[in-house]
Amino acid sequence: MTNASWQPDPSGQFELRYWDGTAWTEHVSTQGVQSTSPYDPAAAPAPVPPSTDAFAGLSGELVDGTYTEVEGTGPQKQNDRLLRVRIEEPFLAKQGAMVAYQGAVDFAYQGGGVAKFIKKSLTGERLSLMQVSGTGDVFLADDAKHVHILKLTNSGLSVSGGSVLAFSASLDWNVERVRGGSMAAGGLFNTSLRGTGWVAITTDGLPVVLNASEAPTFADANALVAWSINLQTHIKSSVTAGALIGRGSGEAFQVAFTGQGFVIVQPSEGPPPAPKG
Repeated sequence: MTNASWQPDPSGQFELRYWDGTAWTEHVSTQGVQSTSPYDPAAAPAPVPPSTDAFAGLSGELVDGTYTEVEGTGPQKQNDRLLRVRIEEPFLAKQGAMVAYQGAVDFAYQGGGVAKFIKKSLTGERLSLMQVSGTGDVFLADDAKHVHILKLTNSGLSVSGGSVLAFSASLDWNVERVRGGSMAAGGLFNTSLRGTGWVAITTDGLPVVLNASEAPTFADANALVAWSINLQTHIKSSVTAGALIGRGSGEAFQVAFTGQGFVIVQPSEGPPPAPKG
């Protein structure tokens, strides 16, 4: 600024102040009315720092706190279809389930050993895992399915591999044949979880939880999500019912349950079978 001219008043007290080419003068003007006021550099207001509000200048439900991250340690439901895990110790999660994370987080393939690999290959049980460790928050989801958290205390659960979202690394897991089933029945292998820890499972729609001790309980193998590991199971075939019971490839198999425990069933039998031809 070298030429003499009217300029915005740096003190903020008036609209304009006259710059004589070398210094600010006492001549000021506001809305065209001129007056005099000595210029005091110390009276100039401090510069306003940039806003630290990440949502400054924005409004609406996406920025009003409705969808703010849920607080808490360990596994927490961010909403009905999204799991947030604040890492306290390593845990296992379905490969490809991570949708976002914050912090220094490491992801590593979790094979489970040769025996489990062979079992998964032979049975078709869908359980491909990654180990998650480090510090921070990890957000997990699976095709916008509903998320449910269960805590095990010296207990066990049998879960369809396709319904496993994440679980504590402290839990022992294995691929096991459903008791009473055979290889010929198909799809009758589940993932067992035993010990103390947490597990997050998903359901395609809102599930129903049945008390198997109340009455003989039967469920379509494709709609089964999980059940108490102590329940007795056997396979019931409704060949004569064919196309009427469940969705399958012509023969209908249900899993029968007896004993003290619960059975979780989802309102979906998976995608429809591919058309033949």
